[in-house]
Amino acid sequence: MAGGFRLMAVHAHPDDESSKGAATMARYLAEGDDVTVVTCTGGERGDVLNPRLVDDPQVKSDLVALRRAEMAKAREVVGFEHVWLGFVDSGLPEGDPLPPLPDGCFALEPLDITVEALVRVIRERRPHVVTTYDENGGYPHPDHIMTHVVTIAAVRAAGDPDAYPHAGAPWQPLKVYYDRTFTRAKLSAYHEALVKDGRDSPYPEWLERRSDRPEGRVTTRVRCDEWFDVRSRALLAHATQIDPDGMFFALDAREQGEAWPTEEWDLALSAVPLTPDEDDLFAGLGSPEQADALATSGAVTMVIDDVVERKEH
Repeated sequence: MAGGFRLMAVHAHPDDESSKGAATMARYLAEGDDVTVVTCTGGERGDVLNPRLVDDPQVKSDLVALRRAEMAKAREVVGFEHVWLGFVDSGLPEGDPLPPLPDGCFALEPLDITVEALVRVIRERRPHVVTTYDENGGYPHPDHIMTHVVTIAAVRAAGDPDAYPHAGAPWQPLKVYYDRTFTRAKLSAYHEALVKDGRDSPYPEWLERRSDRPEGRVTTRVRCDEWFDVRSRALLAHATQIDPDGMFFALDAREQGEAWPTEEWDLALSAVPLTPDEDDLFAGLGSPEQADALATSGAVTMVIDDVVERKEH
């Protein structure tokens, strides 16, 4: 399909965009489409997950600035446009009982404020397709769950001229996808590739941790193995968050492509019918000009996910 479409990926923290859908974004950029990443928070309360940097003086002195710099590097690697939504990381509460979330964090912000902020970006960038997380956040981090809530509300409000009238001219995104990056089938394929080659696999533990989580449905598989190297380099740009010796890199980009050449998505809301065996996030939208006309027509009905016909993964 020729370029000219616009894609927006809404994420909770810097690094989420690189671990969830970076190769899909790189493919569409290579094909001439526009891609914008919206990051809801600055990742201020994130842990340092790279053991090589735990005691690094710069990390200890200004993690906020470092994570912004990492985000800039990842943006340069992939090539997307980037918008900080400007809210504060909620952190991941741990303990029993769980401690309260900190005052002023993203997960506690009034929805009128957070939704309007994203509506402004949607109306400015005019995406045909939006990607984000499902109602469980992909995993139950309060910022991921809030990102889902805010994104769905903003998508529904963006095309309504009576909603947030001072936030720009109405624009209705036509499709919303949930990220399905870490399916059990994909992780199992990675594990089997390592075992077949006689190497140790880190994936049984990861699979066990995910065994009690519901497996998200998959409607769409985007072939993007040509850009797995871009995905790997974008991940490594987030040096405080990604261990270069960790499970993301147990297989190199070529081996990942041989084991599992696609990134997976779940069509959650759509103004057009689901295309059978869908392999393109812009499927069913016609030309970019036709999509533009539909998005501004004022006559779009976004079908909720339970009505959309699906394929089980």
